[in-house]
Amino acid sequence: MVHRTTPIPPAMHAAPLVPIPPSTIPAVASVVLPDGRVVTGYAIEPAKPDPVAAKPVVSRAAVNVALGGVGFLAVCGGLLLLTTFIAALTALITQLIILAAVIFGGWIAVQIFGASGHKGGTTVHIRKATFKRNHFHG
Repeated sequence: MVHRTTPIPPAMHAAPLVPIPPSTIPAVASVVLPDGRVVTGYAIEPAKPDPVAAKPVVSRAAVNVALGGVGFLAVCGGLLLLTTFIAALTALITQLIILAAVIFGGWIAVQIFGASGHKGGTTVHIRKATFKRNHFHG
């Protein structure tokens, strides 16, 4: 394959000059070709890719896992306190029941075995003597 260069013909007539304000004039670049000709034109800026959103230092999944772990620890601590509270409440109720049983049992024992002002019993008269609860009263 043979590559043949095509010469650029010189411009026949000049274009009319239109005044342009200095702030809107684009940059003009000039290139000198090997044969000595100068090519002048506007500089074309290369297409810039869209800026990629900066990735966060820590991924969202890692943050969610960490927050889940913190929540789990908080729940475990609360459950530990709850079970401790339930165990203490159970012990208190058990001790109150035992105390009530001891007091009520003691009251019953006093009623049954206690000495009261009235001494009941069987009175038997034998030859003008009185026996009350195995005591002789003559």
